Amino acid sequence: MSRRNVGSDRGWVKPTMNQKLPSYPIVGGLAHAQLLSLRGLCALSATLSSEHEALEILRTAGAAVPSLGSCRMMASYRRVDGELQQYPQARPAQPGLDEQVSALDGAGSVKLADEKWGWAFALGSLSGAVGSLIVGSDSAPRPDEITLLEVLAQVTGAALANANTHERSSTHATELTEINERLVATVSRLERQTRALEVLSGAAAYGEGEQGIADAVAQLTDLPVAVEDPFGNLRAWSGPGRPQPYPKAPSEQHDQLLRRLVTHNAPLRVRGRVIMLVKPRAEVLGTLALIDPDDRVAEAQLFALVYGSTMLALELAHQRNLAEIELRLRRDLVDDLASGTDNDSAYARAEALGHDLRGPHYVVLVHSAGRADAIAETVSRVASALSLQSIQGRQGGMIVLITDRRPDPIRFHNALREGVDATPVAIGISGRCEQPSDFARSFADAHRALNLRRRSRTPDGATAFDELGFYRLVDVAHVEEFVREWLGALMDYDHKRHSDLVYTLAQYLECGGNYDESAAVLHIHRSTLRYRLGRIRELTGFDLRDVNIRFNLQAATRAWQFLSVVPEL
Repeated sequence: MSRRNVGSDRGWVKPTMNQKLPSYPIVGGLAHAQLLSLRGLCALSATLSSEHEALEILRTAGAAVPSLGSCRMMASYRRVDGELQQYPQARPAQPGLDEQVSALDGAGSVKLADEKWGWAFALGSLSGAVGSLIVGSDSAPRPDEITLLEVLAQVTGAALANANTHERSSTHATELTEINERLVATVSRLERQTRALEVLSGAAAYGEGEQGIADAVAQLTDLPVAVEDPFGNLRAWSGPGRPQPYPKAPSEQHDQLLRRLVTHNAPLRVRGRVIMLVKPRAEVLGTLALIDPDDRVAEAQLFALVYGSTMLALELAHQRNLAEIELRLRRDLVDDLASGTDNDSAYARAEALGHDLRGPHYVVLVHSAGRADAIAETVSRVASALSLQSIQGRQGGMIVLITDRRPDPIRFHNALREGVDATPVAIGISGRCEQPSDFARSFADAHRALNLRRRSRTPDGATAFDELGFYRLVDVAHVEEFVREWLGALMDYDHKRHSDLVYTLAQYLECGGNYDESAAVLHIHRSTLRYRLGRIRELTGFDLRDVNIRFNLQAATRAWQFLSVVPEL
């Protein structure tokens, strides 16, 4: 259709805002064109009436506007909750258009950017206007074009009203479906609550432990479940979404949470969890938590949580009693092996603990300033990870591990340090022990290796007795006395003057008294070395040419290199 404007000077007067568009008779060849457009609108009406999506209806109507004359579709509006909202949102939006359409209630003249003429056509229906079509043009359109646009608006309004009705029906059907689903879920939850006692009691009775109870609570609540020990470590998890790694709160924060739970004495919501204290009597054994970030916990789920914490308290108390009995058996066995016992008794008690004590074994002693319980648990995990069959106990503040194989010192220490925060962690490993009656000697060897490690320059590490060489023959305390006797004067001088005469002497003796080789190792001149050796003779009074004196000094300097002996002031 031609976009030629019949002109405002040919009888067309642009209506003012809120004015009704005038109608004019159709003359000449325009009648045939308008008739074709009306037929097109009839076909469009059939298409729109079968469409139930508001967005597609408005898009289809907008696409039809240019075919009806010289106008262009600028925007479309839909009435939502009594207000006209641009739908879909135009990009870029016409500035101030929303306010104009709202003031006009969707019908009347509007001002459009870059358009000389603009009009809002109300999308009418039996229940009132359900939207508005905003069109624009370079000039005022002919009356016949206005008529066609009005027909398009009426057809679009009827289709949009029909779509709204269909949408409301769908929404009501969805709401009814949701209500039915909630009713089914409520009945299901009530049935689960009725079965809660049976399920949780069965989990405990069948010996499934804390994991079985956690699984039962998760089944009854349809929520993930976490069981933590008194320190905030994860003991069991059931359900999806387990965090890796499991987050552990700082000690002070966790202790504060436990105090709140003790005072509250009921389920407590903390961020995305609902937590119940596991406390059979006066002792706190841990917590049971529902993971509920969406705040969906209901009465039936709280019932399962509370009763689950009761069953868990009984289970953990039972486990604690068994662990204490086993710990006493292990402690007694470890103490007897350290002090000396007969083979048959040791074999029988080890067998009761599920360990075969026959064959070669080794004693491993672990010393650390960290919390004993945490270190003991870590030692047990490391032994299991390294496939060491072992009996674990404690003695004199140390963790004792009796293993069927000699652990590699470096590998064992590195694995242990990954799970222990405290430093240093000193480890002593005994030599091979063939039978229980020989364990007293193995304990002594492990103690000697541990003491040497703790007194060394690097106490954070592991020492095996069979790698000590010369130091296996002497006692650490005697070695320190020996070092002090032969090197005390030089050590005191080095400490006061920040010099290194002891190190100079050690390298000189290791080089067999060779000046050139010693000076090269020390990275000093021969004259400097000669001066230092003269100073050493003055301070000690030793004749370095004497074979016996050189032997004792070399033994002392080697011991000094291994031990970190602090000189007495």
